[in-house]
Amino acid sequence: MRPDIEASPKTGSLSGFLAELLAEQRVLDTPVSRFSRAHDMQAPDGSVTRFSELIPLSQPDVDEQYAFQVDLDSCTGCKACVAGCHALNGLDEDETWRDVGLLVSDDAAHPFQQTITTACHHCADPACLNGCPVLAYEKDPVTGIVRHLDDQCIGCQYCVLKCPYDVPKYSERLGIVRKCDMCHGRLTVGEAPACAQACPTRAISIVKIPVIRRNGDPIGTPSTFLPCAPDPAITQPTTRYVTSKPFPSSLRRADANALTVQCAHTPLAAMLVLTQLGIGLQVASSVAITREFTATSIATTGYTLFVAGLVASVAHLGQPLRAWRIFLNLRRSWLSREAVVFGVVMVVSGSHLAATWGILPIAPLLANGSLIVLGTAAIACSAMIYVDTQRQFWSPAWTFGKFLSTAAISAMSVLHPLAASGALLMKLAAEGTHLLPSNRPESPMSLSARLLRGPLLTTFLVRIGLGFAAAVLLATDNLRTGFALFAIGEFVERTFFFRAVSAPGMPGLPKR
Repeated sequence: MRPDIEASPKTGSLSGFLAELLAEQRVLDTPVSRFSRAHDMQAPDGSVTRFSELIPLSQPDVDEQYAFQVDLDSCTGCKACVAGCHALNGLDEDETWRDVGLLVSDDAAHPFQQTITTACHHCADPACLNGCPVLAYEKDPVTGIVRHLDDQCIGCQYCVLKCPYDVPKYSERLGIVRKCDMCHGRLTVGEAPACAQACPTRAISIVKIPVIRRNGDPIGTPSTFLPCAPDPAITQPTTRYVTSKPFPSSLRRADANALTVQCAHTPLAAMLVLTQLGIGLQVASSVAITREFTATSIATTGYTLFVAGLVASVAHLGQPLRAWRIFLNLRRSWLSREAVVFGVVMVVSGSHLAATWGILPIAPLLANGSLIVLGTAAIACSAMIYVDTQRQFWSPAWTFGKFLSTAAISAMSVLHPLAASGALLMKLAAEGTHLLPSNRPESPMSLSARLLRGPLLTTFLVRIGLGFAAAVLLATDNLRTGFALFAIGEFVERTFFFRAVSAPGMPGLPKR
């Protein structure tokens, strides 16, 4: 309100009150006003210095690396960092590299709420880098920044499963994964990252932290991490969250009880089931003597299913033409190891098939012995891909049990159908225990059980129905229909193997 305008008699008191409020607003030292003043600040020589205090003035020493530091006392949850990152990095409309979450307390007598801003933690031992089969990640030896190499990515999304903090994000438009790189291009010219520049309270900055090294490999970092986040021992994240306030003992994530159905990864589910069915039939083919099938027909069916599974896996890739590079990270990635072992299995099983057709002079028993060893190794590699993500629903016992039993029941269905029926019923009973509640309502297994009892209940019942029908048919020697229903039921089970897993991540916002 302009001071030279007098209030009317009827509204004088109201106008005077508004004038006082507006006058008070002009002198309030708000975060936005401080941000605006700092943005306009210049040094005597005319150079801009507005963000120099948000980044180190020198590169890290030998035993140091760059890291985000978040002042929790200054974070207001305004999401300016999210908007700044999105705009300055040119992200897709539904793509975010920085998120804002919430920690809350259940203690009504001592209420507590803390907003959390989070992006890539540029870990000392990054799981994304270790798991990538095509070496599409690199950790800068000087700055420690973990960068994603877009032109190397095949879009397998294994890094999405490996990262416990939900950092890599898959772009459907590009068919590749992308992630925060700490705006390394800006850092090289003395500019702070987009999120730090956009934050009006300067809650985000870049600092140098020490990294313990042994033989050139990082083995630990003495950083202060966040409660209610995934175990930092998995990847040794470097982000530092600092606060002067103690966290209450009743602290929890605001989204701790949120139920999120994960992606079904249909091509992967088909690949897992078809390759395991194929390996089982191939192993059984050299000793299968039944009223209905010959060794040649079983071997042919098994090889066809196995190859169909490999073809299905390619449909999962965002960049299938780059799939030839999948073997490059044999040193660290179980996905690379699976690809190599599967290739060997395809050659050996093809030789075995040729032997059953009389094309190659190979003893079927020798070929079958090789298939047992190689087939088991291939299934073990498939299981380790998911076990290595350290998600509870994909524990070693459950994952190895499910994968190996699919191949074993496949083999028994032609060797001893009644035994296959019994094994399948035991498998269904074991899967039924997934529905049981846990003593810890917010544990990952409890969330998976709630998903199976809620949004995925229909899928689960369909799987049980198909499996039970297959067991009855196998027990009554109706082998073809029984095997077909068994295969369909295994595919349904493998879809909720992906959909019901509780994905880890940083604290998020409550979901309705």
